[in-house]
Amino acid sequence: MRSEFLAVAQFELDEGFDYYESLQPDLGFRFVSEVKKAVTRIEHYPQAWHPLSENTRRCLVSGFPYGLIYQLREEFVLIVAVANLHRKPGYWKSRL
Repeated sequence: MRSEFLAVAQFELDEGFDYYESLQPDLGFRFVSEVKKAVTRIEHYPQAWHPLSENTRRCLVSGFPYGLIYQLREEFVLIVAVANLHRKPGYWKSRL
């Protein structure tokens, strides 16, 4: 199964990269690497992660306080948010 990011989710990924890279060299790259690993896990096992609603699920990003919020579509997985778990819960719901 393939995946696609909403433009706003891609922006959140880029923001996270910039933030972690500003804290420590290469930390931003480690963050992106862990997000990519989470996306790969989702693509291989799309039903395995915590359900938030009937079609929406969350996969945690290892080593960082982020979760990938995604929806299962017929032929692909749609990444709705790269959600910082310290933000207001559910801020991404209007994207659905």
